[in-house]
Formats: sequence, C-alpha cells, structure tokens
Amino acid sequence: MSVPPTRTPSTTPSGARSRWSAAAVGILGFLALLYVVEAVDVASGMRLDNAGIRPRDVDGLSGVAFAPVLHDGWDHLFANTGPLLVLGFVLLLSGVGRALAVTAVIWIVGGLGTWLTGASGSIHIGASILVFGWLAYLIVRGVFARDIGQMALGFVVLVVYGGLLWGVLPTEERVSWQGHLFGALAGVLAAWMFASRRRPSDPSRALSPHSR
Repeated sequence: MSVPPTRTPSTTPSGARSRWSAAAVGILGFLALLYVVEAVDVASGMRLDNAGIRPRDVDGLSGVAFAPVLHDGWDHLFANTGPLLVLGFVLLLSGVGRALAVTAVIWIVGGLGTWLTGASGSIHIGASILVFGWLAYLIVRGVFARDIGQMALGFVVLVVYGGLLWGVLPTEERVSWQGHLFGALAGVLAAWMFASRRRPSDPSRALSPHSR
C-alpha cells in the first residue's frame, strides 16, 4: 500500500495562506503607523519633522531612529505608500524575522550614511530609505543566494520599480538622494549578509512564500 508523502505545515496550502496573511497584516500595520504619525505631525504644525536626521550634528544623530517614520506632509507619504506596500509585502513573504532583520540593517546603515554625507543644516526624513533598501535587497538577493527563482523575482521587481533607482542621484534639491543611495547600498549589504548564511536549496522553492 502506497502512502502519500507527508507535507510539513510550512508547505501546506494553509501554511502558505498564513504566511501571506502575516505579510499583509505586517505591512498594513506599518503603513497605519506611518499615517498615525503623520496625522500627529500635521496636528502639531509639522514639529515632529525636526526629529529627522541632521547630518554631522551630534543631536541630530538620534534622527536615524525616527527619520523613516516621518514625512514632509501627506503628499510625501502618499508617494511612498505604493512602493512600501508592494515591496514590504514581498519582503515579508520571506518571514517576519528575516524581514525585520533586513529592515534593521537598512534602517541603521542607511540612516548613518545619510547622517555622514548629507548637506550641513539639512533635515532628512521619509520612508524612502526603506523603499530603496527593500528594492535593492529584493533585486540582488537571488544573485548572492545563487537562487534562480529569486533572481527571476528580482528581475520582475527591477522591471516594475527599477526606475526609482534614478533617485540615488542628486537630481532634485529637496530630495534626500543620500537617503536613497545609502538605503539602496544597505539593501545590497543585507542581501549579502543573509545570503552568506543560506544553505543551497532547491531553486523551485525560491518563488514560494518561504523563500529568503
């Protein structure tokens, strides 16, 4: 009598749905936080924006912790919402723990790079540090992991959002290209860091909700 192969909970349809649900709840929860913070900021007369990154100012170093959740008005937040929603959801499909670790690297390294290189007297805010970091991570992680499926997904992400990468260049005076640049570099760093701990796996798993 043949016995059908046993599937672990992580590979069952219910497990996949659970992973997708967790990713959706996670990114929607983060976006809700950003909107609440912006509402408080607007109500306070945009005073919270002063807590952003002030380059090479010792007091402004604390802005590394706060800058990604602050925005210069609703239009700024609206512009970041779409990429945050899509890229954050895709990132969270690799697991909440992995997504948090990647985000921590981008948040800290991207922020410190901005603090070191930003124009004196400027204040840098916005979740675009995360947008560029997540984008770069998703594009290159398959290369470091030598995973064909992740490379294919990275190519799709590049086609859809690759145009954003022009933002790492100093093309607009009021745009924090330093945050974009160091966010992207931090994303590449995170892809390298976590791929180095990855054991070879079946490439067919890469596009599943459990890929890293």
